[in-house]
Amino acid sequence: QVHLVESGGGLVQAGGSLRLACAPSGKIFNISNMAWYRGAPGKQRELVAASGISTNYSDSVKGRFTISRDNAKNTVYLQMNSLKPEDTAVYYCYMRVLRGLTFSDYWGQGTQVTVSS
Repeated sequence: QVHLVESGGGLVQAGGSLRLACAPSGKIFNISNMAWYRGAPGKQRELVAASGISTNYSDSVKGRFTISRDNAKNTVYLQMNSLKPEDTAVYYCYMRVLRGLTFSDYWGQGTQVTVSS
């Protein structure tokens, strides 16, 4: 069973930067959408950034975060700059794989990002 593996989380001071990466543990093909979500205790999981036909960001991260993808490596990245304490959360990567007329969704296990003030 293929799953997504995230890396790059950690502890950083406010104003600092982190770069998250996510890749599948095995071979998958026809990835359409890649995205990053985050979840914090007591809050609903929210979409942070998505890359598909277009690129979209939540208002809270626009201008600070950048999503990018390497299709040859099936890898998605999230460059996070000017981090704020409110960015503290578990970050999850997501990929949608097209299989003919259907699709499969894959999620990572999450990586903790903690921003200290």
